[in-house]
Amino acid sequence: MKQDLNNMMCLDVYLSGNNLKKLNKIERTLEDECSKVMPLISWDMFSDQYFKTLNASRQCMDLKKIKQFAKKHGWKNDIESLFKSVDFSTIILTDKKQKIVWVNEGFTTMTGYTKKEALEKTADFLQGPKTSKKTKAKIAILLKQNKPFQTRLINYRKNTSEYLCEVHIFPLISNKTTTHYIALEKEVLQ
Repeated sequence: MKQDLNNMMCLDVYLSGNNLKKLNKIERTLEDECSKVMPLISWDMFSDQYFKTLNASRQCMDLKKIKQFAKKHGWKNDIESLFKSVDFSTIILTDKKQKIVWVNEGFTTMTGYTKKEALEKTADFLQGPKTSKKTKAKIAILLKQNKPFQTRLINYRKNTSEYLCEVHIFPLISNKTTTHYIALEKEVLQ
């Protein structure tokens, strides 16, 4: 940045020392050079990188928020390795009774529900007629075992459309006791 500023200042000094005829010639040369630059035909390359950067930034902010909870509750889990081990877009943090205490922006994007609408509810509010009772029972058993697990189930958005959700659930441990659960989720195709 500093080098660019110095170059622009040098160009200004150079141009201000020339006569009008020479400046017109320089201007025509620059116009010819600029017309040789290829226009950006597609925003795909830009937008792809932009959205990757945006998602990485959001995940970094989510990680910081979860680390704040970890510090407050004294969790011994390696939160960073949890985030690195799973591909996810949505985070749901619940207390031991599975009441939602925090969700990230990805939750709202995926479900249509705001953070405020989700707080103090259990994840059951996302389930509906096609949600497998067998899978729900399996989740209840696995939660009691206090071990990490992964499953898929049909959930429902606020607009009532269904989606297949891949869920990775991790118990969060403090003083050898589970105090919270974190669910890292994403929508998947059948």
